[in-house]
Amino acid sequence: MRKFVILTGVAALAVAGSAALTMFPPGKGEAQTNVKVSGERSKAITIYRDPNCGCCDAYGEYLETNGYQVTRVDDRDFDKRSVAAGVPKQGLGCHLAEIDGYVVSGLVPAEIIERMLDERPEITGITLPGMPPNAPGMAREKTGTLKTYAFGEDGIAVYANE
Repeated sequence: MRKFVILTGVAALAVAGSAALTMFPPGKGEAQTNVKVSGERSKAITIYRDPNCGCCDAYGEYLETNGYQVTRVDDRDFDKRSVAAGVPKQGLGCHLAEIDGYVVSGLVPAEIIERMLDERPEITGITLPGMPPNAPGMAREKTGTLKTYAFGEDGIAVYANE
């Protein structure tokens, strides 16, 4: 009889434990940065950059202050990755980023990225070629005019000039 009670208790604990795992999966209640809240999009962005580029670090910090969750990936061949992703060779920026199905090359201001994500144009992505000295990451804040280009199957066109 005593063995029966012990076995019944062990079985009850096993059933309760598996029910708890089903009801409360691992990670429940923990912060999840890539989860989309109803009506909001993910602000997770991955930046592929040369590990020796200080402006890419400053740009990542700039994006973080604008609410993005930035993952930095050291990649000495980010330029080859950029071209493979569809960035025109003449339009390469100082790093490559991926966000929500789009490619972003260079030090593109956050408000331009936001506009692209809101408008959802049929393009591969946008680029701010080179390393303009008045762009976020090079300057403390954007000053003056920056010309950002859209690129994709239909070619290259000015996306923003502000």
